[in-house]
Amino acid sequence: MPSPRLRHEAIFLLVFALDLVNMFIATVAYPALAAELHADVGTLAWVGTAYMLGLSVVIPLAPWLAARCGERRLLLLALLLFAASAALAGAAPGIGWLLGWRLLQGLAGGLLIPVAQAAAYRHCTPDQRGALTRRILLVALLVPALAPALGGVLVQWLSWRGVLWASLPLALVAIGLVLAWMPGDGARRAPRLHAYALSTAMAALATLLLALTWLGEPGHRNAGAALLLLAAGLALAHLRHARRQPQPLLRWSLLSYRGLRLAMLVYLAVPGVFIGSQLASTLQLHQAGYSAARIGALMLPWALASALAITASRRLLARFGPATVLRSGMLLQASGLLLMAMLPQPVFTLAALLFALMGAGGSLCSSTAQTLAFHGVESEVLGDASALWNLNRQLSFCLGTAAIALLLALAMQWLPARATGVALGLAAVLTLLPMTLLRQPHMLTLSRPENT
Repeated sequence: MPSPRLRHEAIFLLVFALDLVNMFIATVAYPALAAELHADVGTLAWVGTAYMLGLSVVIPLAPWLAARCGERRLLLLALLLFAASAALAGAAPGIGWLLGWRLLQGLAGGLLIPVAQAAAYRHCTPDQRGALTRRILLVALLVPALAPALGGVLVQWLSWRGVLWASLPLALVAIGLVLAWMPGDGARRAPRLHAYALSTAMAALATLLLALTWLGEPGHRNAGAALLLLAAGLALAHLRHARRQPQPLLRWSLLSYRGLRLAMLVYLAVPGVFIGSQLASTLQLHQAGYSAARIGALMLPWALASALAITASRRLLARFGPATVLRSGMLLQASGLLLMAMLPQPVFTLAALLFALMGAGGSLCSSTAQTLAFHGVESEVLGDASALWNLNRQLSFCLGTAAIALLLALAMQWLPARATGVALGLAAVLTLLPMTLLRQPHMLTLSRPENT
């Protein structure tokens, strides 16, 4: 029987893999899904966005629910809800039902990661946490590489429905492990629930994503602009309320740390934009005659290059500094996106090389951002900084997907023959945006917040 530490680690790594499978596997099914359910580009983007929206909005609620319900009970309820919504999503009779079940699946998934992660790290000594982090990085590389390849095969064998059912076996195994390995726990004294802060944050995010979708549709642009203003108002109300609270739901004041602020922006512009660009690149490759299996296989060179970049990033940081490493990563990913945009009929070998460029560039940036995020942050606020960082990670994927979908929808109206290329070219431009901050040396002086 494994030790309690290994049991909790196994459960966390399994639910982490479950989250990544659902994030990466659906992309290759977009062409088949669009053909069967008659979904346009903006609606297709919501297949991924609805799931990631659910993940994002429920993360701040997870610690409160874990205290109220107990970790074991909450994990079991979330896994059962996750499995049920996955089964229903795969059986959805229409696109509206599919998006609803994906949102529910995301809400369940957003409870899994923070609760299982907290339990895993709690059972590790400080010396053992480095090994757990390395195993997390291994899962983070393997699953994005293998999930799209598996999804491509499932699309050809079982249609797009098989892709959405792929997570069911993992969810059932996770339920069995929680039942067998996690001890029963009682409810604890729950912290105060910040209902106003939570509701305004959730409403602001949902309104923003809907606004970005409607801005790409000719009949809804005025409504999209109005929703954009509403999202800004909700965000402002949330921030004003947070400034008046001694213990806010999210400590936005920690953005005074230059490293954390820069790292969050880099994650939005590089990994977030890459996830969003997969909608455009999948449609481009499908139009070029690639099967779903071959499109999914392109994530294998991406993962290999990512692994090499992560391995080299520590030495590169020590030798050249974060600014040079970040610039190099942004240029590599932007080059891959731009070359994809310029090749209407990409040869598979060349497409694999471009995905490798994007993998190397994205991982140089994400690993460097991870290092910068907590550099100089005092230990007493490290938990709050971690909450902001993890929330930003999910928001980056949501907003990256919504932004690229908007650009693709607009390009299909104005330049339909080159829409995917235009969207990928603009994604390359977005990747380079944080580079303007790297010209300011003080942005990488990370030992103190700006206001100290």
